Amino acid sequence: MAFDQQTTTPHTSAYPARSRAGRLAGGGTEGNERLTAATGAALIVLLAVIGITLLRLRPLLSVHLFVGMLLIPPVLLKLASTGYRFVRYYTHDPVYRRKGPPAPALRLMAPMVVLTTVVVLASGVALLFIGPSSRDTLLPIHKVSFIVWSLFFVLHVLGHLIELPSALRADWDPAARLSGDVTGRSGRALSLAGALVAGVVLAILVIPEFGPWLHGSGLFHNH
Repeated sequence: MAFDQQTTTPHTSAYPARSRAGRLAGGGTEGNERLTAATGAALIVLLAVIGITLLRLRPLLSVHLFVGMLLIPPVLLKLASTGYRFVRYYTHDPVYRRKGPPAPALRLMAPMVVLTTVVVLASGVALLFIGPSSRDTLLPIHKVSFIVWSLFFVLHVLGHLIELPSALRADWDPAARLSGDVTGRSGRALSLAGALVAGVVLAILVIPEFGPWLHGSGLFHNH
């Protein structure tokens, strides 16, 4: 395994470089699980904000648009971490095969979670950039896909609820770190922080596109 840093001895010239690489990219299956869990937890918080804005969309529309754009890089990171596990497992990587696949129900839901996530984000971005003229065509797609996605997302979260706290504690809880391996912790922290910063930057860059929606008259009479 490329992630197994234990096979290199301190006496080889490559050890320092490999050690630094391990701190950023190591961790194997446990590291992948922790990155997925941490990213998922961040998404839960951001999506809770989105849910609050839906209760009073007109006054909170700017927050809805901003957080919606901020979500994109963390969502891509989550898809990348789960996709990486998927590829390694189905290409018969021995470590990932020993780890085993997710529960059957979660595997069955995964395609719908991914599909609805893509549709929700893509329709939201399209609405933002095309403007209120797309309200009659794209807004129903955005609404329906969000409802379907919400159902699958809640089931997905419930399916991982038991192991989520321990996965989140594993890298940062002092007691957990004493008894476990934190290889790759720096890389996981940088990955998540980078995704969140990229989301904030992206959201700030598209603020000028908010104007037509914020200043439109009667655009949200159904809310």
